[in-house]
Amino acid sequence: MSPTLDLTGNGWGPVLVASGVAILVALAGGILTDTGAWYRSLRRPSWKPPDWAFGPVWTVIFALTATSAVLAWNADAEWGSRAALLAAYAINAVLNVAWSGLFFTLRRPDWALVELVLLWLSIVGLILVTTPLSVTAALLLVPYLAWVGTAGFLNRAIVRLNGPFRSA
Repeated sequence: MSPTLDLTGNGWGPVLVASGVAILVALAGGILTDTGAWYRSLRRPSWKPPDWAFGPVWTVIFALTATSAVLAWNADAEWGSRAALLAAYAINAVLNVAWSGLFFTLRRPDWALVELVLLWLSIVGLILVTTPLSVTAALLLVPYLAWVGTAGFLNRAIVRLNGPFRSA
């Protein structure tokens, strides 16, 4: 029997939804990210990863996050577990996109730094929600947590090197 698009089962539905959401979050964040003149004018620490590295790293993180979501979804068909999982991933998706909007669109790295703490905590929340369902799903989120932690230090350095900021 071939996999079905049934979202309540273990077919292709969860894979397609998780992949689609990951792509939408990546596209939304990308649309809000402008590395033009304003960004290039910012002083950045010498240890900042090269700009070309961000795309591949985020691609891997989104793939791991989507895989984590599918593994956790398929691990437990109980509605309460799935509702908590959906809520945690939805909150994380909104916070992920919001950071790009605050930092690049509004040109407020200071506000983005505060929001980044919430994003980091939402990843911790994802790990806590997925661990009882699938340890593998939780472990797949560790690179995301580490990358956002690194981004936090970079964001903080940019604020220290360039602040104060005013609305665009």
